[in-house]
Parts: sequence; structure tokens; C-alpha cells
Amino acid sequence: MRNVIPAVALILLASTTLSACDKSDKQAAASHAAKVERAGPIAWNASAAAFEMNGAPLRTVKLWTFRDSTDGFAAVTSKIAPSADGLSITIADPTLRSPKGLGIDGAKYQLVLVRLTRTAPGQAWNGALYYSTTDHAESGQYFGKPVIGGNPAVNETTTMVYNMGQLVLGGDDWRTSTINQIRLDIEDKTGGAFVLHQVAIVQSPDATAFRRPEAAPKPAVAPAP
Repeated sequence: MRNVIPAVALILLASTTLSACDKSDKQAAASHAAKVERAGPIAWNASAAAFEMNGAPLRTVKLWTFRDSTDGFAAVTSKIAPSADGLSITIADPTLRSPKGLGIDGAKYQLVLVRLTRTAPGQAWNGALYYSTTDHAESGQYFGKPVIGGNPAVNETTTMVYNMGQLVLGGDDWRTSTINQIRLDIEDKTGGAFVLHQVAIVQSPDATAFRRPEAAPKPAVAPAP
């Protein structure tokens, strides 16, 4: 009888240990889920350290890669931390601003590229890109939204393409201005998390590419009987 009790205890201990290991393995697998990258016409070429469109390098006026640095980008209350993989962002408020004094010719460089990975789910995607110029400050009257690549899933990497030549609001303001600073509003509520890998301002090789879809025409109103 003396030998039976220790044997039972050993069996229970082994079962508990295996169960704990199984849970630990599952948790580790979940936290290290395979990252995927959304396909698109513009992609990051790590070897060339450049964005390419259909395999051809894009003419770039500004490029930030965030390798162990914020590259001058600043948040208001969101937590940001540079790493070798990019700028880790835990959302507390939407605002992330570039350095000032960019001096970019908006007529020549109309595409803004933002490559990032979502690492935690959020509550309210935004994705708006605001900017200031030599003539005006940031304003809700001047902003763009990604034409492609917005609102990634958890562990999904995407390259958001903003055609600032076709603003959501602001008409031709970007195209007729010198751009001083850009501001990215990723999400509107707290909780989401991202790694920002690269941001670039580039020239579009095709003026007809990345056009915003035209709004559907309003239905005709039937005349009163």
C-alpha cells in the first residue's frame, strides 16, 4: 500500500505537468502566429531597402525605416519604442507625427506609403493621413485615406498607399502645396498595437494608378405623382 500512494501521486504530477506544457505550447503558438503580408502592386524590397512597384524602384523623396530609432516621429500619448524591426506603437491616441520641415513638392510627390504590422486587435480603425504646408496647419479640411492596404488583421503586414493627389477632403491642396509635415492617425480608440516598418513619400510612375473610386451616383428621385 505504501508503494501505491507515491505511484498515484507520480501519475497525477505527470498528468498535470503534461497539461501545463500543452497549454504553454498552445499559448506560445498563438503568440508566435505566422505573420502574413498582404499582396499588392507596391512592396518593400528589403535587399534594396526601397519600395518597388511591380518590381521597379519608386523615386523616393523621403524614407523612414525606424531601425532602432524613432526617426524623429513623435506620438502624443501613445507608447512608441524603436527596435530592429520597426517602431512599436501601442495606441492611446491616434496621432503620430513626422518631423517638421519636410519641404516636399506636393505636385511631384503625391504617394505616401506606410508599411506596418498589426500586433494586437483594435476597436476603431481610422487610417487618415493629415498634413501641414507652408501655408496652413493640420486641419480636418485636408486629409487622405489609403486607397489600398488599410485596416490589417492581427499579424498581417500591409503597405498602405495614400494617393494625396486625390484627397478625401481638400481638393488639389496637396498638389499645389509645399508639404511641411505629415500626421498619421492609425486608430481612434485605445488598445490596438502595431509595428511601423517604413514610411515613404514617393513619385507615382503612373498618373492613372491608385485613383480613389468615384462615389456612386445618387438614385434618381421619382417625380411626384
